[in-house]
Amino acid sequence: MARKADDFGSPATYDPSFKGPLERRSCTDVLCLLLFIVFLVCWALIGFLALTKGNISVLINPKDSNGNICGVDSDVIDRPYLVFFDLTRCISRDVLTTGCPTKQVCVSQCPEDEFTYLYFNFSQYFAVLNRCIPTLPLNLDASTIEDLTGYNITAIESAVNNVKLLSAAGEISTNIISDYTTTWWKILAGLGFAALVCIIYIAMMRWTAGLMVWLSIIGVLAFLGLCVYITVDNYLYYRNSSDSPSNFLTQYISTKNVWLVLAIAASFVLVVILLILLVLRSRICLAIVLVKESSKAISSVTASLFFPVFPWIIQIVVIIYGLVIGLFLLTLGDPYYQVRNMDPNCACTGNGVNYTYLLLYICRCNYFLAVNILCFFWSAFFVSAFGEMVLASTFATWYWTYHKSQLPFFTVTVSLFRTLRYHLGTLAFGSLIISVCRIIRVILEYIDYQLKKYDNPVTRAIMCCLKCFFWCLEKFLKFINRNAYIMCAVYGYNFCTSARKAFGLLMRNIVRVVILDKVTDFLFFLSKLLLSAGIGCTSYLYFLKEDDSSLNYPLVPVITIAVGTYFIATLFFTVFTMAVDTIFLCFLEDCERNDGSRERPYFMSKQLMKIFGGKRK
Repeated sequence: MARKADDFGSPATYDPSFKGPLERRSCTDVLCLLLFIVFLVCWALIGFLALTKGNISVLINPKDSNGNICGVDSDVIDRPYLVFFDLTRCISRDVLTTGCPTKQVCVSQCPEDEFTYLYFNFSQYFAVLNRCIPTLPLNLDASTIEDLTGYNITAIESAVNNVKLLSAAGEISTNIISDYTTTWWKILAGLGFAALVCIIYIAMMRWTAGLMVWLSIIGVLAFLGLCVYITVDNYLYYRNSSDSPSNFLTQYISTKNVWLVLAIAASFVLVVILLILLVLRSRICLAIVLVKESSKAISSVTASLFFPVFPWIIQIVVIIYGLVIGLFLLTLGDPYYQVRNMDPNCACTGNGVNYTYLLLYICRCNYFLAVNILCFFWSAFFVSAFGEMVLASTFATWYWTYHKSQLPFFTVTVSLFRTLRYHLGTLAFGSLIISVCRIIRVILEYIDYQLKKYDNPVTRAIMCCLKCFFWCLEKFLKFINRNAYIMCAVYGYNFCTSARKAFGLLMRNIVRVVILDKVTDFLFFLSKLLLSAGIGCTSYLYFLKEDDSSLNYPLVPVITIAVGTYFIATLFFTVFTMAVDTIFLCFLEDCERNDGSRERPYFMSKQLMKIFGGKRK
């Protein structure tokens, strides 16, 4: 026991004056807060510079061979679309970096009939980001384009498939947008219904947590079993089918291998979840007790259930601001023209020289881009940490209130102002650590993308190990940060002290952490899956009953509603997760501080004592 205390700190001792989150506290990690404010000011100045000096149309609108921005510059203001004279010359591995070496002109609309001025005629075109892309026939093969371009078949075979895919994607995207236009109000109604179901589900957890958890488990297993049956049935059908698909999407989903992969994936997920449930079956009942306590806390402080909407809106603003500023910064470079495909034997005099060039930008704002990326991640993680600490302070106040009827009415408001007044520096410190780790991961992804062209197994293995390591490191740091915020919310420690004490408390009770806290996370994940699957199936039955012939893909609104339901459920279960983590940490502290006697009574409920096996006298 002495060695355990030395390694992970001494257990908390009984303090008769301790009644929950301390009122008397001081500001923490002020230097980090000042640094964060400096970066925010710089970010605002960079944003002002980017918005006033940048031109987003440079990125959005295409440019012709003379450097004119289609639909923007005065010479081509009435011609917003771009046509490539010889699109087959764009079939190259280096087209993204070297540009397409063919004549490009701005036009008022994409050609509707055969455009005889092109080197290779296409009968139909569609616009992708104002670029006129031809609709290729499905029977177009690589040998046809080899005769036109001179490229080797093997070298361009994948490029032909990519062009076909782009052509099909244009048609699919147009149909999807049309479906969204038709069903947008139904999708919003479905998401509103999903939010209502999530609220009812969480409210029912207050009294029937055990029943709801087991229903979630059974429901997810039944849904996965149904998915296995459907995918296997479709695989057997398309394996023996000789029907000819009418379009690209139908051709894709009518492939037997697609359904085989889906069947294997669904079976794998089903088996994994079954194995996890078998291993955790003896711990689920204990985790249900913790879920019940969290439900009581949330029902006692109902405002906590809707509080995450506030930081969520701020995060959306941060994301939009960061992305917009990043795009505008990319347009602050100086343009220069790089000549491509010039004949080396050409004398290069006169106006009739035949060559093409690529319009590029030398970006002189690399430092601005770096600051934008850092501030983007830092601000996003800061807002997330702010929401976590407010909820931690709220649920810690609930736990350490011995008589729950005496819980302050404005608990969330008090926690909000306490966090704003004292602990923004701690949030800035913790979010900076996560931001640095995330930036390293982004850099590794960029390096890995650049190294793929060399196809070196050694570098691939090294990059895989590095990405895996920093992914695990970020997960670990988020876990430490969350518990540090809880400790800071209770005692008012700075970040380092809070992290050290929280880590020591968890390590002194590592068995309970593994078998209880993480089991509840898994149960919440199953609940979110059940809600998403249930709402998705309900919407599918609704659209099936409607039998709306105007929809190109009836599954589009169904999938949108199902995915949206998962995000809505995640938003609500964020409160549950924070409640579980806070109550669990307070529970461990309660076990060390008190012994259940009349002089040192537990603050935990009788149900929670079942986990510990103590008595409340």
